[in-house]
Amino acid sequence: MSETSLDRETVEEYARWFRALADPTRIRIMRYLSGRAGSVPVGEIVDHLGLNQSTVSHHLKILHTVRFLTRRRAGASIRYAVNPRCITEFPSAADILIGARAHCCQEPGCD
Repeated sequence: MSETSLDRETVEEYARWFRALADPTRIRIMRYLSGRAGSVPVGEIVDHLGLNQSTVSHHLKILHTVRFLTRRRAGASIRYAVNPRCITEFPSAADILIGARAHCCQEPGCD
């Protein structure tokens, strides 16, 4: 599949995915959450990273917007987890470069 066969929407989605991961803090967040069995409260992520809550919340919002993370309210806190459905559909850079087909996570329930 050549680059020209990727529709504009798909290319833009891939660009959003890569932009979301183009920050070391977001990579650290993804790595930390991927090692957890369930969802994690924001405070635990803040403690692990040693950053202030507003900074962590900013990065969590970006990762959630591209559907790499799920979030749910648990009482007064919000808990985050890696969205396994979307992460398994995230194409590798090599797949894009060689034109391998990847699936976009646009399905209901993938938020």
